[in-house]
Amino acid sequence: QLQLVESGGGLVEPGGSRRISCAASGFGRQVPFAIAWFRQAHGQGREGISCISSTNGVTKYVDSVKGRFTISRDNAKNTVYLQMNALTPEDSARYFCAARYSTVDTCSTSDDEYTHFGQGTQLTVSS
Repeated sequence: QLQLVESGGGLVEPGGSRRISCAASGFGRQVPFAIAWFRQAHGQGREGISCISSTNGVTKYVDSVKGRFTISRDNAKNTVYLQMNALTPEDSARYFCAARYSTVDTCSTSDDEYTHFGQGTQLTVSS
């Protein structure tokens, strides 16, 4: 059973940076997964913000994070990262990663396309 564990959240000052991680485990062989990051602010719906494909690392970003956030993956460590720069209070949310089995070199930020979600890590941007 695939498990996803996010880490790296916390309290960051406006303008600061943070890298959060998504570690995948529970599968016995190299399985191609596309990974996406979602976030959910208090009282709001879940928003897909970035994704990375399973093979050649094709990435996508929503406009609100484009140019500030960078998604990357280390397949040897079964870990996907989200580097977040120039953070604002509007970035405060619980951040979740999600996975779906995929052999094509594309990805989606639509949550209904993902089969596994982690529990999330909280990021608060405040002075």
